[in-house]
Amino acid sequence: GAGESMDLGELAGMTPEIIQKLQDKATVLTTERKKRGKTVPEELVKPEELSKYRQVASHVGLHSASIPGILALDLCPSDTNKILTGGADKNVIVFDKSSEQILATLKGHSKKVTSVVFHPSQDLVFSASPDATIRIWSVPNASCVQVVRAHEGSVTGLSLHATGDYLLSSSDDQYWAFSDIQTGRVLTKVTDESSGCALTCAQFHPDGLIFGTGTMDSQIKIWDLKVGLLLGVQGRAGAGTECWGGVCLAGPADDSSGKLWDLRKLKNFKTLQLDNNFEVKSLIFDQSGTYLALGGTDVQIYICKQWTEILHFT
Repeated sequence: GAGESMDLGELAGMTPEIIQKLQDKATVLTTERKKRGKTVPEELVKPEELSKYRQVASHVGLHSASIPGILALDLCPSDTNKILTGGADKNVIVFDKSSEQILATLKGHSKKVTSVVFHPSQDLVFSASPDATIRIWSVPNASCVQVVRAHEGSVTGLSLHATGDYLLSSSDDQYWAFSDIQTGRVLTKVTDESSGCALTCAQFHPDGLIFGTGTMDSQIKIWDLKVGLLLGVQGRAGAGTECWGGVCLAGPADDSSGKLWDLRKLKNFKTLQLDNNFEVKSLIFDQSGTYLALGGTDVQIYICKQWTEILHFT
């Protein structure tokens, strides 16, 4: 039930079959990524075109006007007209921006919704909340198909594994968890015994064998999924999301800057100094690793390698 805490002895565990599945997927993805990394895709927008981008639409009324706030957002990878939002009003909304129609209103969380993720190929979406649950929803039926009870505290981060079969979550209960989306079962759940600190976010590396967690005391930790071991700690980055370009990780720092780390050397190789009042809430690389976008008080887009700002939305 909702109030029951999970006994760590009840975990299904990482079976050899699951580990093999993760490894097989990573082998394919690493090969593809290395091939991709040699050339920038022809269809990628050029910096001079990107610098001319302007806001083309604003959509209001998706969430409650009396309890305002969209706290999480994701775009559907297979159809970018579809937008997923999580609100302070406890609702999850699937919206089609081309038709300007709400496709589904998903109700079930008892507190605000702070993370939302689209499934790339199935009609499923995922959401997380301080109500300590992760919900898996069917969009066509506008119904909840699984409630994953992996945590005893607020669920602070969600990331879908590249197989599309497993979900990584983080919580202020100090644990990260890895769960099966078909059964809703938690396979493994791990904490860093040495630090005892709430986790603020979790994000898979694109190849899916390692992932990062952010902590309340401003550290980014890199983990090996297959054995649940901590690979490294990178100090003083802010308690926000981190995202990946294969060997490069970015994290917001708590002093109006963004930090970039080389995962091979676990070194901070670049710090982007931002305006004093700019607070980074989220950041993401594009798939090619050419651009880095920072979201906070406004939106800034940088071109990687030169690290110059090419676009600023206020």
